[in-house]
Amino acid sequence: MSGLKLFHTKNGVTEVISHLAEVEVDVQNLVEANLELMLGVRFLASEYSTGPVYGGRIDTLGIDENGAPVVIEFKRATDAGVINQGLFYLSWLVDHKAEFGHLVRDRLGAAVAAQVLWSAPRLICVAGNFTRYDVHAIREHRRSIDLVRYRFFGADHFGLETVASVAAQTAVPRARRASENAVPGARAAEGAMEELYAEVDQVLLGLGDDITKVQRKTYRAYQRLRNFACVCPPQKNKLLVYLKANPKEVDLIPGFTRDVTGLGHHGTGDLEVQLRTDRDLERAQDLFRLSYTAA
Repeated sequence: MSGLKLFHTKNGVTEVISHLAEVEVDVQNLVEANLELMLGVRFLASEYSTGPVYGGRIDTLGIDENGAPVVIEFKRATDAGVINQGLFYLSWLVDHKAEFGHLVRDRLGAAVAAQVLWSAPRLICVAGNFTRYDVHAIREHRRSIDLVRYRFFGADHFGLETVASVAAQTAVPRARRASENAVPGARAAEGAMEELYAEVDQVLLGLGDDITKVQRKTYRAYQRLRNFACVCPPQKNKLLVYLKANPKEVDLIPGFTRDVTGLGHHGTGDLEVQLRTDRDLERAQDLFRLSYTAA
């Protein structure tokens, strides 16, 4: 699949331009060849057998950028069965954690296998279209499910568009309380950061109705198929947010924004935003929107 180029249109559709000789492109192969770029998922296996008892094959197995296991099922047109089939395979996956762990270890290494997020396995259904009944159906399940529609635009354009997303209801750790032995000033500072943490959560979730939230021990991810923001737990006097916005396209301000490309940090994203006050949150909102659009 050489010659593919990814870009984002104003209407939120992610398009890929390909200069392929044939018009009929296999959707699964095309998406698998660009899996991390398009869906934020690292590839593990294609047509993975569930064994003689279950008697099936999972179209695509992967692991997302937060460590969550991902089952991807493809259908060429509208097919009500794709959701039930995907849920069947997702249940198989949860019942075969050790097998999945071995697969991750073999393909991506022991470090990645040790960080698999079993509290939030995902199902991504990719089809030519979905009905309103499909959208209603996924809201009745206690699983993280994304319905993604593909489109061809002539002979050279291919696009993916999120139709609906629901997140599994997982427990979010309660905010850490200030120590009873802390001095009043320290308690006040910590309380202010906790309040800012809650305000950032509201702002990020308010960017759109297609956002899901994933809690990890060291960060909280906000995603629309892919992460667009990761928020670390509050520090004593600041809050760190990592965005998918390109640092080279942002006017960096010392003490507020920083290019962390290639630097290790919790979560994903190359632009670090440091928040200390509500004023910082106000001026960060354009950056939040920029990252949300880019995802």
